[in-house]
Amino acid sequence: MDVAARLVEVMSGMRFDEYLRTELFEPLGMVDTGFFVPEDDLGRFAACYGRNSRKELVLVDDPERSSYRREPKLLNGGGGLVGTTGDYLRFVAMLANGGELDGRRVISRKTLELIGSNHLPGDGDMADLALPMGYGEVGFSGAGFGLTMAVSKGPAATGVVGSAGEMMWGGAASTTFWVDRAEELAVVFMTQLLPSGTFDFRGQLKALVYGAIAD
Repeated sequence: MDVAARLVEVMSGMRFDEYLRTELFEPLGMVDTGFFVPEDDLGRFAACYGRNSRKELVLVDDPERSSYRREPKLLNGGGGLVGTTGDYLRFVAMLANGGELDGRRVISRKTLELIGSNHLPGDGDMADLALPMGYGEVGFSGAGFGLTMAVSKGPAATGVVGSAGEMMWGGAASTTFWVDRAEELAVVFMTQLLPSGTFDFRGQLKALVYGAIAD
């Protein structure tokens, strides 16, 4: 994904952050998303916490000293954005709505189908190809990999309630999202706990959400 970001720069003639701003963030009304937090928004920047050996919460990323206050030298394609819950939800709602939101299309329907297809050889699992101890907040078993996100192969394969074809991924501080177009469902979960995967927030949240569907 980092190589893909560089290819975007070469083919568009724009820096990656500028391309994202003009082609994705502005059309979707994502006004608070970028690779660093501007000084004027520092008061809105949340701290992140972890747990020590006694399982007590300790400050890990202080907004006053966070590296996210400075523009990074490398604009990663695979991570590094900072934003708000509202912005993230607009992005996820666009995915759930087939590539458009509020009348603005940013991804074609067929491109979104390509993104949400499993591209692993032989319809394989991420569990078969992931490096030992590799990061995978979504869980590897029963999940294929599309273009930039995991794709569920169904609840029997994952061992978690949901639908085949869900698009999903997680982020730093145990954030997570998933899109279940079969149920017309888009979910964003934001928290402040490092590292991701400390708790099974996704599994617990899915049990609550799907258990509340009555029709």
